[in-house]
Amino acid sequence: MARRSSHGRLKAEINIVPYIDVMLVLLVIFMVTAPLLNQGVEVDLPKAPAEPIDTHNQDNEVVVLSIRKDGGCFLNIGAEQAQAVDCDTLEPQRQSIEGLLARKPQPPVLVRADRELMYDRVIKAMAVLNKAGASKVGLSTAPPDEPVRR
Repeated sequence: MARRSSHGRLKAEINIVPYIDVMLVLLVIFMVTAPLLNQGVEVDLPKAPAEPIDTHNQDNEVVVLSIRKDGGCFLNIGAEQAQAVDCDTLEPQRQSIEGLLARKPQPPVLVRADRELMYDRVIKAMAVLNKAGASKVGLSTAPPDEPVRR
């Protein structure tokens, strides 16, 4: 809104109220959507010191097979939501995973298995991924607890 100053000239003012309204709406949207961005499956990973894998700068999608304590398997391809699959055949995602793994360069493939799961079950899952075309499969771990300093 323009006002006249004491010298008779027009003085322009910026009304920032609409900008504050937009900022508050964006804040609410981000607060609601942030919990939805964690699309992984809840798995109690074993703890081991390891270097983190930088998956954010990858041109390819990352393939993650999560195996819960009860034996349920879930497959994430890139940013897609985890989908339940058969642990022995990767169905119904077998075709899409084979097509993805056939590309060059091959995307990273990780297995996230619950720490109380039998070793045999993890090896079988890795063998199924290998049959689907994964030449390298990594195991995901949680960082170890920090030692208490005195």
